[in-house]
Amino acid sequence: MNMRFVREMPTSRAIKDMYPLSEEMIENKNKNDAEIKKVFTGESKKLLLIIGPCSADREDAVLDYITRLRGVQERVKDKIMIIPRIYTNKPRTTGNGYKGMLHQPNPNGSPDMLKGLIAIRKLHIEALRQTGFSCADEMLYPENHRYLADCLSYVAVGARSVENQLHRLTASGLDIPVGMKNPTGGDLYVMMNSVTAAQNSYTFVYSGWEVQSTGNPFAHAILRGYSNKHGDFVPNYHYEDLQFLHELYKKSNLQNPAIIIDVNHANSGKRWNEQPRIAKEILHSTRHSTDIKNMVKGLMIESYIEDGNQPSNGTIYGKSITDPCLGWEKTERLILELADQL
Repeated sequence: MNMRFVREMPTSRAIKDMYPLSEEMIENKNKNDAEIKKVFTGESKKLLLIIGPCSADREDAVLDYITRLRGVQERVKDKIMIIPRIYTNKPRTTGNGYKGMLHQPNPNGSPDMLKGLIAIRKLHIEALRQTGFSCADEMLYPENHRYLADCLSYVAVGARSVENQLHRLTASGLDIPVGMKNPTGGDLYVMMNSVTAAQNSYTFVYSGWEVQSTGNPFAHAILRGYSNKHGDFVPNYHYEDLQFLHELYKKSNLQNPAIIIDVNHANSGKRWNEQPRIAKEILHSTRHSTDIKNMVKGLMIESYIEDGNQPSNGTIYGKSITDPCLGWEKTERLILELADQL
């Protein structure tokens, strides 16, 4: 094998025992889970906002940001449910660049996966303890999900992972909503196959065990735009795109048909300041079709304290070191405007 074994990692149980949840935190997460699931079943008409930094880079700024979200949540709680993004591991198109707090708890330090595992669990726990929010993370590595499983209320499977069999199988065994993004090439049938796979049950090997999943009725689609063969960004959030996906859902017989729309990435052409316009256009589409209104359950927004982004060695507090994000003032205004339009 052309690799060096650095250290044996502690089990997820050992890490959870070192950094456990309190009874109050468990109760808050269970309450959040139940309310989020009601959105997917249609019992609740609230709009989900899965919102936060492109990548969680430092604990103090992320917790500051999420605390601000809590204040806004109280103002819009009758119409919107916020699920903060704490994305602790980042896929990279070419494999290069900052890969998230899991790999580098210090963005400018050397990779240290043990410190990273501890850092990301502590961050999710602190968010839950300080604000009552149980958050969203991307399941980049299915094996690592167990270290955070008791903290999370939402999981996304990214555009580069959505065809991977272990991601699909793991998603089928989770008891929280899992969003399957369309792949970078844009094939919606691939995405819908992944949703179908995640809603079914399986026997497979996971973390050294033979396991049986029951299927996840809350697995659903995420539209994030795509790149064509020339490398150009192509959005897929327009009315016609949503109608097409509605037809795919009608043919599928899947449980709880649902779409979350990512208003950044290829949908915005990575123009972070287009996110408010796109979000409002999506709400406009829901007002013109009951089918679309019933299917669109929420938006995914990349937002942080400061507008834009900076290099990974940048020193500006609360400014993204990966993809550019919407700053706090614009974020707060957008959330309030969306609530007014609902």
